[in-house]
Amino acid sequence: MPRYALLVEYDGGPFSGWQRQAGLPSVQGAIEAALAKLEPRAHTIAAAGRTDAGVHARGQVAHCDMEKDWDPFRLSEALNYHLKPAPVAIRACAVTAQDWHARFSAMERRYLFRILSRRAPLTLEAGQVWRVSHDLDVEAMHEAAQRLVGQHDFTTFRSTMCQAKSPIKTLDRLDIRAISTPAGTEIQFDVRARSFLHNQVRSFVGTLERVGAGAWTADDVSAALEARQRAACGPVCPPEGLYLMGVGYPDNPFAAGQ
Repeated sequence: MPRYALLVEYDGGPFSGWQRQAGLPSVQGAIEAALAKLEPRAHTIAAAGRTDAGVHARGQVAHCDMEKDWDPFRLSEALNYHLKPAPVAIRACAVTAQDWHARFSAMERRYLFRILSRRAPLTLEAGQVWRVSHDLDVEAMHEAAQRLVGQHDFTTFRSTMCQAKSPIKTLDRLDIRAISTPAGTEIQFDVRARSFLHNQVRSFVGTLERVGAGAWTADDVSAALEARQRAACGPVCPPEGLYLMGVGYPDNPFAAGQ
C-alpha cells in the first residue's frame, strides 16, 4: 500500500482536538471520513502532534496508506473536496517510503502562540488569539523565557494528564517579540523542540504572561522550573492562540512541491 504524507492546515475551534474521539468532532476523524469517500474502508492516519481542542495548525503533518496509486496532487484535491465545509485543508501531498512515519520520523515541532494586547473585544480575530486587556513587558518576558531553554525536567509545565514517559525535554527555542498590527499589539511566541509534553507550550505562555504583567519575575520562573511541581506553574493560557506551524524531518517530504 503506497504511503502519502499530508501537510494539513485547520482551524481548531470547532474540534475536540486532532485525535479521533467517539461522538466528538476531530480533525483526524474529518480526514479519515474524507479518505473513506475515496476508498470505502476504515482508515487510520497518524499525525506529528496531537493538538488539543481549540488549537490550530498551519503545518500539521500526517500520513495515510492507500490501496490505489494516487497522484499526490489528485489525492489532495479529492480530499479537499470531501473535507468541505470543515475548516480543514490539505496544503500539500507527497509519496513517502513505506516506513516513513509522520510522528516518529519527525526531528522538530514548531509552535506559534499569539497574544493580542488591547482593551476592545475581539471581532475578526475572535478564536484566533488570546486577548489580554493590559500591556505586557515583552523584554521581561523574553528574558524570563530564556531560563526555560535547554534540557530540563519540565514537570512544573506538564499537565497532570500527560502520558509521556519522562518529563525531561530539550527546549531549543522560546523567543518572544511584539509586532504592531491593525488589530493591536500582537505578542508572538516562537517555540521549538523535538517534542513537547502535554500543555507544555500553554503552560509556558500563561506563566510568562504573568512576567509581562509584572506579577512574576524571571527568578520566579526559574524557581518554578526548579520546583518540579505542577502547583508551581503559573496559569495555563487558553488554546485559541496556539498554532502548530511546522514539523521538521531529515528529508522534507514536501520539498519537491515547494
